[in-house]
Amino acid sequence: MKAVITVVGRDTVGVVAKISGVCAQLNINIQDVTQSILQEMFCMIMLVDMSRCTQDTAQVRLQLDELAQSMGMEIHLTRQEVFDAMHRI
Repeated sequence: MKAVITVVGRDTVGVVAKISGVCAQLNINIQDVTQSILQEMFCMIMLVDMSRCTQDTAQVRLQLDELAQSMGMEIHLTRQEVFDAMHRI
């Protein structure tokens, strides 16, 4: 299963390392990533492959939610087919 992870919040040191660390810990493969800093806001979109993930989607979301809260950022996980359907309408 492929998914899209989006990250938005105030730029801070270690954002990419923390998020990619969670992905590595859960055996989620990052296939593509784009990021930019708009004034003081950090924005990132990652396309990931979750086919070998060690946790179910609910657990992944929970870990990303905890990370987002600790960093004061918004992190969302959306399955690619849902993401594609939302943007087709």
